[in-house]
Amino acid sequence: MSQSPLSSTPAISPANILVVDDNPMNLRALSKLLQQQGHQVRKARSGMMALKAVHAEAPDLILLDIRMPEMDGFSVCEQLKAAPETREIPVIFLSASDSTEDKVRSFQVGGNDFISKPFYLEEVIARVSSQLHLLRQRQHLSEQNAALLQEVRERAKAEAALREAELKYRSIFENANEGIFQSTLDGQYLSVNPAMARIYGYGSTQALQETVTDIGQLYVQPKRRQELRVYLQQYGEIAGVESEVYRKDGDRIWISESMRTVTDDAGNMLYFEGTVQDITEQHHLEAELRRQRQQSERLLFNVLPYQIAQRLRQGAHNIAESFDQVSVLFADLVSFTEVSTQMSPKALVESLSEIFLTFDHLVEQYKLEKIKTIGDEYMVAGGLPLSCEDHIEAIAQLALDMQASIGQFYRPNGQPFQLRIGINAGPVVAGVIGIKRFTYDLWGDTVNTASRMETTASAGRIQVPEALYQQLAAKFLLEPRGTIAVKGRGDMTTYWLLSQK
Repeated sequence: MSQSPLSSTPAISPANILVVDDNPMNLRALSKLLQQQGHQVRKARSGMMALKAVHAEAPDLILLDIRMPEMDGFSVCEQLKAAPETREIPVIFLSASDSTEDKVRSFQVGGNDFISKPFYLEEVIARVSSQLHLLRQRQHLSEQNAALLQEVRERAKAEAALREAELKYRSIFENANEGIFQSTLDGQYLSVNPAMARIYGYGSTQALQETVTDIGQLYVQPKRRQELRVYLQQYGEIAGVESEVYRKDGDRIWISESMRTVTDDAGNMLYFEGTVQDITEQHHLEAELRRQRQQSERLLFNVLPYQIAQRLRQGAHNIAESFDQVSVLFADLVSFTEVSTQMSPKALVESLSEIFLTFDHLVEQYKLEKIKTIGDEYMVAGGLPLSCEDHIEAIAQLALDMQASIGQFYRPNGQPFQLRIGINAGPVVAGVIGIKRFTYDLWGDTVNTASRMETTASAGRIQVPEALYQQLAAKFLLEPRGTIAVKGRGDMTTYWLLSQK
């Protein structure tokens, strides 16, 4: 992974940043990254903690996770934007989802930007720096406006001074590098500066105003202006919002807009005004970085546990570890070889995919690790690559749920499929093998015994050895099977796992 900063990332002075995420790993990673950039970082693991932290000391910027228990990121942002004292704090949403709905909702509740998980170092730095840069610009512009307004009020009686202020503003308006505009509430330009006309590909400000009679027609997304207008009517201003727009020649570009509502003394809205920046080059660079990152990470995370994939991304080699206590499950579809001769290749693969997809969801639900599939055999482990206390109970419950779910899948003769499942727990060696095609696998007597428990189990049954029975008996119902001959182990006393108590 490249560590060099984006060339378009502006230099930003250290800021006070609040990171909100219920995942401790994400908190640590983001905090470390931001602190390396010189920022002061505070952390919150829930929405309520975030609100308390903001009211105790307002940060310059908030990185806010969307999916959190009790109070999600959208609710936190709505409360912040509803309060005048916190409304102007920029919010960058964090989400494992890259859905359009989440992005649209993020901007509707007042978010300024959106970062998809897992994080990419340069993307996080670029987006944080961009928002802090825009914040500094707004603060500077606000200070300038306040100073100008004070000057105008103090010299209102002097006509010469008023003309001087008007000329000063006109010079800024005409010579600014970013687009500046004023528009009616229904979407017509009242005034634009030359930079604005250049951004949209027009030869003059007059040509832009005469051609574009409805600003909404500039946006690639038909309802984009309506979304921005709703936000402006509710909150009065918006900063650093990115949109895709059409130029005069039909080309598409990306812009960053900051806008506010201008009202009279009675609070009635008069018009909108704001600034526009062309960020097409930066957006294309970020999109290409995301595409490359997502392509490589999609492959890596599909075949390896998250923590192992992260270590490989960070340059680790020859990953091999010993674990004192790991639970291992093997499941096999009964008579699947016989069934495969009765089905077309396409139907066979589709059926197996549906079954294993159901198992994948259960494995994810219990926070276990799917190790691999070999034909119609399915292997799962618990307690690695990160250790946890309840992995044995979790894998036992997984086995029960797998037996319950397999009944919804039917063979060509109309009979439901059946599973043989074997479980064991103990020490293992785990590591990554291969160079071009990585595989994460387990080795040791614990694994071999778990496999033997599966191969010697009866259809529809879950078999465990006596040592594992001692660990499960307090919370699960088991019945003795008796003594059986196990290849490589001799006679063993085993039990059937029946249900939770």
